[in-house]
Amino acid sequence: MFLPTIPTPEEALDKAFSRAKKAASKTRTSKIPRQMKGKRVEEARVKTSCQVIIASFQSILDKTPKVEDLPMFYQDYIDVVVGVDELKKSLGALNWAVALLSKIENQYVHKIRRSKSENAASIRREAFGRISSIMNRIREELTFLDYAKARLRNMPTIDFEATTAVIAGFPNVGKSTLLRKLTTAEPKVADYPFTTTGIQIGHLERRWKKYQIIDTPGLLDRSIKDMNEIELNAMVALEHLADVILFIFDVSETSGYLMDSQFKLLEEVKRVFNTPVICIFNKIDLVDNLNNLELYKSIVNESLMVEASEGKGISQVLDKLEEFGDVKQKYSRADD
Repeated sequence: MFLPTIPTPEEALDKAFSRAKKAASKTRTSKIPRQMKGKRVEEARVKTSCQVIIASFQSILDKTPKVEDLPMFYQDYIDVVVGVDELKKSLGALNWAVALLSKIENQYVHKIRRSKSENAASIRREAFGRISSIMNRIREELTFLDYAKARLRNMPTIDFEATTAVIAGFPNVGKSTLLRKLTTAEPKVADYPFTTTGIQIGHLERRWKKYQIIDTPGLLDRSIKDMNEIELNAMVALEHLADVILFIFDVSETSGYLMDSQFKLLEEVKRVFNTPVICIFNKIDLVDNLNNLELYKSIVNESLMVEASEGKGISQVLDKLEEFGDVKQKYSRADD
């Protein structure tokens, strides 16, 4: 969860004024000289109402990670989903409110203490009016933060220490099947902007190294020229994760996509991602013309032959992933 619960102005004021009323009741029953009790009651109401809202807003600010301290993937993810600038502006409004409420608390407590007892209630009402005005002034920012909380609730949980492979290829070429065969478990589905079903994340361990496989339905399975600017930004966010791309071809063309179109998509993916690519030829058991298969193999410098549905060739893919895992671990040690 990126953001904690965000109150509406009405909820924040109701809580503050309710707590202030309870604080006033305790003050009335305390052993204070009668001539001072009225002022102390109103002072308690002002202090409590300000402090309750300040504590609520400060808790939100403390529990919300600073965007600039997050990994680049999450920074881009947040920017794509809700907008980093708008998020910072709204959090800044809470900081502004905290500072102003602290000032109002000190100012009106001082005024009440210096006033006559019969004027204390009027000064407290004036303070309450200013508190309500502040809450109304940040109404739009609170509404936006509540919207951001909902949009970021299902933000993917990424293991940044794991070697990460991102799967690409047209629909029905065997991407989800390969993901399940590699991870030997039902992948976790997480929300991701501008895909129809969210990204699927699978995990595995091999020789004490962790691997993370990510499938992106609706994002890396169509021509990049058909994507809008926001979708392209989402792809850039994925680039921060990928140590390698697994590009899957359906060499049987039973998915409905000709190999020529699949090669064009590969070139577009290579152009957008500055990331190594492993080409995987899937459904080789359904290929009628073996000469064509050899032709396709000659176009790609190095390719892996698999029958994902049968689990054939999966060990070769894992061996290839392990090579990238060794490289990542080597550079991680160098950085340490």
